[in-house]
Amino acid sequence: KLLLFYSHLQFHSSYPLYFSSRGAFSVVRRCVKKSSSQEYAAKIINTKKLSARDHQKLEREARICRLLKHPNIVRLHDSISEEGFHYLVFDLVTGGELFEDIVAREYYSEADASHCIHQILESVNHIHQHDIVHRDLKPENLLLASKCKGAAVKLADFGLAIEVQGEQQAWFGFAGTPGYLSPEVLRKDPYGKPVDIWACGVILYILLVGYPPFWDEDQHKLYQQIKAGAYDFPSPEWDTVTPEAKNLINQMLTINPAKRITADQALKHPWVCQRSTVASMMHRQETVECLRKFNARRKLKGAILTTMLVSRNFSAAKSLLNKKSDGVKKRKSSSSVHLMPQSNNKTSIVSTAKETPPVQTSMGSTESCNTTTEDEDLKVRKQEIIKITEQLIEAINNGDFDAYTKICDPGLTSFEPEALGNLVEGMDFHKFYFENCEWVALVTPTAFSLIFLYATFWGGGVEIALVFTGYQNQQELDCASVVQHS
Repeated sequence: KLLLFYSHLQFHSSYPLYFSSRGAFSVVRRCVKKSSSQEYAAKIINTKKLSARDHQKLEREARICRLLKHPNIVRLHDSISEEGFHYLVFDLVTGGELFEDIVAREYYSEADASHCIHQILESVNHIHQHDIVHRDLKPENLLLASKCKGAAVKLADFGLAIEVQGEQQAWFGFAGTPGYLSPEVLRKDPYGKPVDIWACGVILYILLVGYPPFWDEDQHKLYQQIKAGAYDFPSPEWDTVTPEAKNLINQMLTINPAKRITADQALKHPWVCQRSTVASMMHRQETVECLRKFNARRKLKGAILTTMLVSRNFSAAKSLLNKKSDGVKKRKSSSSVHLMPQSNNKTSIVSTAKETPPVQTSMGSTESCNTTTEDEDLKVRKQEIIKITEQLIEAINNGDFDAYTKICDPGLTSFEPEALGNLVEGMDFHKFYFENCEWVALVTPTAFSLIFLYATFWGGGVEIALVFTGYQNQQELDCASVVQHS
């Protein structure tokens, strides 16, 4: 029988490790329990770098995960603490994200969306019965057990989850992901289990049409929309959605948390429990297409924000190694965006012809890279990064080389000196990139920055991912995590 939560167990003697995926503050690696040959996923946290508060959060996450045993929740099987590291051994889920699976399906209907939200509600109902609030329900945390057709949806990442006293409401801090935050959290009112139901309403809305109910590039305006409950069901995409589905969304996105439907009540809603007769079976091709774009956008944001954190961590390590109080000075660049290391653990961004304020990333959990509140400067800078990146993508998609050259840095050279047998420099590099679809790394000699670009042709268009990482030397460069987006 699997031994649970014995801190004195030596992890490596029980679990050989295999491939890994790296997050901002932890590593997830596949492992096999020697005694049973069963595969698991090990979340490895370097506790040497954690503050006392982070240690408390880690202990809380492990304590919460121990309580939860449900087929729609990624289960914790083991928790092992060793000097300098803590290991959380979870189910190995191999099916990827639910939203990515949906866009790969040949057929997707309202009834399928009902089946998805049914499983999500089952997981939420289970955690609420145990007086747990997840606080970070979003597509990234909805996984599939395997790649088999009909695989179970699994709720993951309890890094922001909290323990509550029954239906009691209290202020537990500002935490979550912007588009999924509830009005009561944004108002900084006492809150509890209903915040998860609000997030379920946002997720269900996206499942039905492929885009969110609340959206604005300006985060302040986004929050105003949410607090006002300002969403609608526009034509023509909502014309083919059944009234029962809209009714459930309305009950989930009720501004007053006391009047909001509960998970248990939602499971008894006709659109959920009687989907075979109530939910439409019509294929929703436009939903799939919109969802594909939605997935691409959030992946792009994740790539940018994750590497901002990586750059910040590199900067912190540099300060310790060099024992310097002075940071690397900001250097002007002609027109590109660069991430520059700073001694105060911040990442500053230098763009054309002006200096910009430093950016600080604040984390609410050891795993998520866009959760919890951030100061206004950070919000603005993240939006600027994303906006510039999207402009670059649009120029590439449209084949508009003139627009592209206004955004890119003409002083870039190829990191690998040879491309098709020729040294490629300056604008010739960009021309080469437009004509050749490969992994390319660009380095600007006037700044400690590196930009990875990956492009693939899809029906004649180009999709691209950019990863910005600050580095000081080759060792740091080797440590950089490259996030792929396709």
